[in-house]
Amino acid sequence: MKHTSFARWPCSIARTMDVLGDRWTPLVLREAFYGIRRFDDFQQQLGIARNTLSDRLRRLVDEGLLEKRPYHSDPVWYEYVLTEKGADFWSVLLTINRWGDRWLAGAEGAPITVHHTACGHDTQVKVVCEHCDEPMTIEDSRLRMGPGYPPHLRERPDIRERFARQEVE
Repeated sequence: MKHTSFARWPCSIARTMDVLGDRWTPLVLREAFYGIRRFDDFQQQLGIARNTLSDRLRRLVDEGLLEKRPYHSDPVWYEYVLTEKGADFWSVLLTINRWGDRWLAGAEGAPITVHHTACGHDTQVKVVCEHCDEPMTIEDSRLRMGPGYPPHLRERPDIRERFARQEVE
C-alpha cells in the first residue's frame, strides 16, 4: 500500500498527520514525556514490535522531534531525547487527552490527571484565543487562508467556496 504524503498540503493539520503517520507515533512521544529515553524501555512500555519502534524513532529523529544521543560505547547505545520541537508537542497531547477524558473515559473518570506544578492544581488543557484569552469554540471561530496558502490555489473556485462557507455560517 502506497503512503500518500501530506507534507506539501496547504494545511498544518495534514502536515502534522504526515509527521505522526500512525497511532504509534503519538504514543512514543507520550512515553518520551514520561521520561523514557532508551529503545528497550520504549519497547517494554508500549509492547510495540521492535521494527515498528525503530521506524517510529527514526522518523521522529528525522523530523526533529527527538534527538538521538549516544550514552554507551562498545557497542554504541543511544537514547532519544525530546528537542524543543518535540517538547512543543506537549500541548497537542494534552488536547487529545482532554478530548479522550470527555468522550471516552468511563464512569470512574479520567485515567490520568494533569497536575500543573506552577499553581499546584490538577487541571485540563484549555484552548483560548491568544489575544483575548476567551475559549476557542467552533461556533465563534473561522478558518481563513493564511499568508502561507499557495497562491496558485487561492483563486480555484472549489477553494474559494470552501472558505466562503466558513464566512456565512
